[in-house]
Amino acid sequence: MHLIQQLDQTLFQLINGHWHNALADAVLPLFREKTFWIPAYLIFTGWLVWKYRLQALWILLMLVATVALSDTISHRLIKQSVKRERPCRNPDLQVRQLVYCGGGYSFTSNHATNHFALAMFILGLWGARARFWRWLLPLWAASIAYAQVYVGVHYPLDVLAGSLLGTLIGYPIGKWTRRWIRLNNHTEIA
Repeated sequence: MHLIQQLDQTLFQLINGHWHNALADAVLPLFREKTFWIPAYLIFTGWLVWKYRLQALWILLMLVATVALSDTISHRLIKQSVKRERPCRNPDLQVRQLVYCGGGYSFTSNHATNHFALAMFILGLWGARARFWRWLLPLWAASIAYAQVYVGVHYPLDVLAGSLLGTLIGYPIGKWTRRWIRLNNHTEIA
């Protein structure tokens, strides 16, 4: 276990302390902000309602329930059990802190968990029809997860575990939702 923690801290130091530049310093802190993503969420919601009409209500309800479930499991169950301090609170580390450190614990990252749950729910929902989104949604969620380490508030293992947890929650619920609402399997998404 000690070796894993050393590797985690070493990788954190590389991402947070060495692999930085002015553009990433300006952009990646925005990825943590909920308000930054509101326009994208509104566009997605509008498109969903336009495309699926009444089914959109059930899709949105299940999507919100999925993110609420992932958030609860990550925050209430795992974080409160593991109680790992954030890297920005570790006096033994040199941290380039680009955002407020925040309270609470580090493992697992709720940002990573929730965004992977959202992305994988959508992929589970659309299935094979999501050709373009198959790589874009995981890349989007991974960039948000990476930003957590870059700005100094999570270790790499925190976001890796959160990404896995979000995937394990979001994808099967998305697949189940597709069958439950009988989503038309012949409509190409992109």
